[in-house]
Amino acid sequence: MNYYQQYKPFIHFLGRFFLSYIVATVIYQTYLRSLDLAIFEPDFFTKIVTEQSVWLLNTLGYVASMGPSINEPAFRIYLGAESVVRIVEGCNAVSIMILFTAFVIAFTGKLKSTVLFIVSGVLIIHFLNIARIVALILGLNAYPEYGNLMHDVVFPLLIYGVTFVLWIVWVTKFSNYAK
Repeated sequence: MNYYQQYKPFIHFLGRFFLSYIVATVIYQTYLRSLDLAIFEPDFFTKIVTEQSVWLLNTLGYVASMGPSINEPAFRIYLGAESVVRIVEGCNAVSIMILFTAFVIAFTGKLKSTVLFIVSGVLIIHFLNIARIVALILGLNAYPEYGNLMHDVVFPLLIYGVTFVLWIVWVTKFSNYAK
């Protein structure tokens, strides 16, 4: 029995997944290593996420601002004069976007639908992440005793849950395996 022929779809899936995940991760890590950590330089994506979170808080009627962290590559978000959270590289959801993209590529589809779904999915994850940060800030401000539960359980469950639903939609509606 020829095992390669028998397991060819699975082997191709794994190959596409790991290749795209590793390539994207290496590119992103190379970018992160280019930053000047001696001056605690945060990455561009974290800055954008922080700026957009502050914008949303202000749009919702709160007095929010941001500033650099003095001892790590991060930003602080303030409600009024009080620092509520620090936004570090892990808060920007880029790692989730890379994982999402690798999975979509692994379950290949038509080029146009693949590209459109990846772009749409990354945007959904990005905007959900902004909403997650804002909800966490407001939750921490109102219920600081539940900070760990919100940060470590509730909000990761939400963002990974939506990412999982996007994968299900991709596999069942748009990938070559949908038929």
